[in-house]
Amino acid sequence: MNLIKKRIVFSGSKGRFGKIFQQTNNNYKIFYPSKSELDITKINTIRSYLKKIKPKYFIHCAALSRPMKIHYQNIQKSIDINIIGTCNIVKICQEYKIKLIFFSSNYVYPGFKGNYIEESSLLPFNNYGWSKLGGESAVHMYPNSLILRICMTEKPFVHKQAFTDLKTNFMFHDQLSKNLLNLIDKKGILNIGGKIQTVYHFAKKFNKNIKKISAKKLYGKKYPLNQSMNVRKYIKIKKTIKN
Repeated sequence: MNLIKKRIVFSGSKGRFGKIFQQTNNNYKIFYPSKSELDITKINTIRSYLKKIKPKYFIHCAALSRPMKIHYQNIQKSIDINIIGTCNIVKICQEYKIKLIFFSSNYVYPGFKGNYIEESSLLPFNNYGWSKLGGESAVHMYPNSLILRICMTEKPFVHKQAFTDLKTNFMFHDQLSKNLLNLIDKKGILNIGGKIQTVYHFAKKFNKNIKKISAKKLYGKKYPLNQSMNVRKYIKIKKTIKN
């Protein structure tokens, strides 16, 4: 019975974070279904898979993310995966009383003032952010859930240039991977990220040859230049975790 309670289904195992997460040692029985086993756009495949596995937790990481232009070029796909797909997951988690952990983004915040807390007003500045907020709306309706608003990137930093005028909370995938399973019994909303700093200062620590670039010059004066979140709640939780 204890093993059943510790069963977890993880969607998005082929993604950037999913590949890292699978390398993390843990005491849980984690299932990583393929798209043919669990297609989030087809509710009956979700129902049949979860009925068979009987997990206690569902970590919903599967999403359409990059390139950002895809959310303008193929709005239908963005809606189908990030909004409708998440709605389908919520419905079946509610049906089988499964705890849902949803991967959202700092892009749901306006991105101008920065240091956003979990209760701050939301106003996404691009279609990707709107698609994640659409998914959040469904998850909010299910009390047995946790929404993680995350700001993370690959390790090593993959870009040759970094913004000197854009503040954010970048952390690497492996940093969250180590702590994720310590969060799954929490509920509500949690901002997840690293230190507030410019993208350039974050990247320069790992690549001294990184070149400077201006987001304002590249995207225009109206582009949000402080996308940072207040992550004090997350830091407080991390301090209670036994290494």
